[in-house]
Amino acid sequence: MLSDVTTPQDLDDRFRETLAALPAAQRRRDPADPVTDDAPLTGAQVLDLFDAQVASRQLDLAGRWLRSFGEGFYTIGSAGHEGNAAVAAALRPTDPALLHYRSGAFYCQRAAQAAAEATPADHTQPAADPQPATDPQPAAGTQPAVDPQRAVDPGPAAEPEAADQSEPSGTEPPTGGFAAYAEAARDVLRGMVASSQEPIAGGRHKVFGRADLAIVPTTSTIASHLPRAVGMGLAVERLRRLDSAGRRTGAGVRVGSGAGAAQAPWPPDAIVVCSFGDASVNHASATAAFNTAGWYDHGKLRIPVLFVCEDNGLGISVRSPEGWVEATLRAKPGIRYFSADGADPVQTYAVAAEAAAWVRRTRRPAVLHLRTVRLMGHAGADAESAYRSPAELAEDLDRDPVAATARLLVDAGVATGEELLARYDETGWQVRRLAEEVLGEPKLASAADVVSALAPRRPVRVARAVADAAARASGPGAGARAEAFGGKPPELNGPMTLAQSINAALADGMLDHPQMAIFGEDVAAKGGVYGVTKGLRDRFGAARVFDTLLDETSVLGLGLGAGLAGMLPVPEIQYLAYLHNAEDQLRGEAATMRFFSQGAFRNPMVVRVAGLAYQEGFGGHFHNDNSVAVLRDVPGLVVAVPARPDDAAPMLRTCLASAAVDGSVCVFLEPIALYHTRDLYADGDGEWLAGYPEPGAWVAGHVPIGRARVYRVGSADDLTIITFGNGVRMSLRAAAVLAEEGVGTRVVDLRWLAPLPVADIIRESSATGRVLVVDETRRSGGVGEGVIAALVDAGYVGAARRVAAVDSFVPLGPAARHVLVSAEAITDGARTLLAR
Repeated sequence: MLSDVTTPQDLDDRFRETLAALPAAQRRRDPADPVTDDAPLTGAQVLDLFDAQVASRQLDLAGRWLRSFGEGFYTIGSAGHEGNAAVAAALRPTDPALLHYRSGAFYCQRAAQAAAEATPADHTQPAADPQPATDPQPAAGTQPAVDPQRAVDPGPAAEPEAADQSEPSGTEPPTGGFAAYAEAARDVLRGMVASSQEPIAGGRHKVFGRADLAIVPTTSTIASHLPRAVGMGLAVERLRRLDSAGRRTGAGVRVGSGAGAAQAPWPPDAIVVCSFGDASVNHASATAAFNTAGWYDHGKLRIPVLFVCEDNGLGISVRSPEGWVEATLRAKPGIRYFSADGADPVQTYAVAAEAAAWVRRTRRPAVLHLRTVRLMGHAGADAESAYRSPAELAEDLDRDPVAATARLLVDAGVATGEELLARYDETGWQVRRLAEEVLGEPKLASAADVVSALAPRRPVRVARAVADAAARASGPGAGARAEAFGGKPPELNGPMTLAQSINAALADGMLDHPQMAIFGEDVAAKGGVYGVTKGLRDRFGAARVFDTLLDETSVLGLGLGAGLAGMLPVPEIQYLAYLHNAEDQLRGEAATMRFFSQGAFRNPMVVRVAGLAYQEGFGGHFHNDNSVAVLRDVPGLVVAVPARPDDAAPMLRTCLASAAVDGSVCVFLEPIALYHTRDLYADGDGEWLAGYPEPGAWVAGHVPIGRARVYRVGSADDLTIITFGNGVRMSLRAAAVLAEEGVGTRVVDLRWLAPLPVADIIRESSATGRVLVVDETRRSGGVGEGVIAALVDAGYVGAARRVAAVDSFVPLGPAARHVLVSAEAITDGARTLLAR
């Protein structure tokens, strides 16, 4: 019957039958010997792999059990993928890992590895059975069978919480069994029941992650974490070339000590491992990651990443065509291909060890194609009978990796089926006991609890960081600063445009933050399509200012990985319209990292984006994009829009300081049409220019996140105009016209679109009782909606009106004037409001 191979109970029954039917070997093998004559693993190491696999299997069964009475909230399991325990054994516990959601056995094995390295002394239970088959042995992977000469000793991993030391039921064989995996099991169970005591996400999601295990939490099921893995690999290599003060060890411009160099979180010879499912090879994010890794490899830049494709042939119900995954992975240029059968633990370990050693030695990317099966369906609610035949399901059961490991151990004479079944039952009892314990643990109790880890704001510390940067720039770093600017600091250059002010602030940022790097399309040799990064590569070297391939997903992925590795990345997206094909890297990856790790991991980043409309003589919707709704919708994201040169530099300094201090993810949206604007009211008046402040003025000119700027025209008592970006210049022009008519206006430049400066909005609106919201973005989903909502929420009772762009893409040429806001429309809107 079909049910005989799909339900948790029947999977358990089938496993028991398999073990009971295994004939004992004629001769017992010493567990210290290779499990077979030519195997790279000892019997004891394979026995440890079996324990990790069993722990994962029992966790899957517990997840279904918890869900059956409404106490479990996550049933995607790892059954059929337990061969990945051997992959973990072939790696070092200090190799950072971004794991697929079917990585339960990997997680258990990694926890045991880290515990063994942190506690070298034997801490297993006393032997209850003196038979040689069960002598205590090190955890699998703690004795490297491949690549034994380490270039750098990574040192012990951080010690996890004490393992559960409750008395065994009497059936546990004497190699430690479940004890090595107890804390990992507790972690996973806490995630299943959404316990606030879960160690990584704290009840926000069920993820595999723990800082002391170098496992970075990922929540995506569609490979959006792969671009980050490539960025981590690139950052690992760059940090290898930096000394402890953050200076390049090779030739190039020396940078100041600044705020101090962040220590790399992993050993210099670490490699990045990133696992994903076979269906994800088709996703754009995976394609971007493979292409970027291969692109850099082709250019002789090293990316030490081991991709692990766990191929069970299915994406929920959609089959991967026979041979497609292998053909796809083999065809990736610059990425070496390895393959193994996940049902064969010895082969999987040997191939994984070979692949890891190759990546570690060559510092080049590789992919391990691990063939697996999927047991118990995609998740608890998945009815496999709708799309899989009984014969197909039975064939998968015959390839059960846990049963395969048991068969190997019994055939080799390391253990009997009865002994392995005892281990299986003991682990099941312990997992069920832990599940009952975590059921009573508290859940997140309030909205404040949920968002507490989202995006901390510590404005006092950020202000202090800006003050410290100013002190360094005018004190011990003054000489290096003068040298970097060719003897003439920017404050001596006279009035600047917006673009020039951003350029100078980026240079000051590079001087103060040794780990800061600027990268993107055309930012290095060309200096950006608008010249904003001009000269920075010459000042700071190609290692810190470099061009990337033309793929926004990869640009952001590089930033995500670099930030996680301790750098301060400043990627550039060339046009706002180009961001939309990569926005999940901001939403699903960047903004969620602190949320799903309670701050244990962070990816500080300042993303520069050239955007908004009003370019003259060069346009169309790709170069005049006024859509920012997707950015304002991302929880915790900081969105800054500098309109004037004298705001741009301090706002950029604030974003850099916030990223460094709080791990913030900031989008610095630069209005293209204002980059080179010089005049405000009349040609030649130069009133849109501003001088660059000297370091001594940085503290007084500090712009905190979420604070607006107010311009008062005339009496400023009659009307409040709330706007941002290009709207600031147009509104000031309109206010000048209104002043001639006797109308006093307050023009409020929001400056920050997220978080909105609500207090300033309410104060300035209440001062006049008439509010005109000038929104250059679209009427639907635009910034103006948020401003009006803030007024309503605060109980504002005065008059209000909006002037916004039409719900349209921006067309080419003069047609754009029909859909965008103009100074004339602002003036007319103000008159209409005043006439009420």
